[in-house]
Amino acid sequence: MSRQDKVAEAIRQEVSVIIHDKLKDPRVGFVTITNVEITHDLRFAKIFFSVLGNEEAYKKTKLAFDSSLGFIRKLIAQRLNLRFAPEIAFYEDRSSEYSVRIEEILNQIKEHNEQDKPKKGFRSNKKT
Repeated sequence: MSRQDKVAEAIRQEVSVIIHDKLKDPRVGFVTITNVEITHDLRFAKIFFSVLGNEEAYKKTKLAFDSSLGFIRKLIAQRLNLRFAPEIAFYEDRSSEYSVRIEEILNQIKEHNEQDKPKKGFRSNKKT
């Protein structure tokens, strides 16, 4: 694991703790930090999050994060003892929603295919 990967994982863990333990903003919903991408020079980090809820929950949580950037960045710098505290930005991660939707579609296809199968005990008129 490269230093870049280690720092990204450490930031992901620390931001999760900060959000759940230190950030007391009522706009923050049930949040999961899903990923962190950091530049090679460790100066900028993209923090991806998902929220349990609807579009409004995403909007409120994003606003809360944007208004708390300085606070979160300061705590990251203190806890990780980095030479430079990376600039941070939060991005919505909706991949879990897409996964759920794809699973629903696959289940619908499976159900449709099972309905089209001939039932046991019935013979097909096709000759082989």
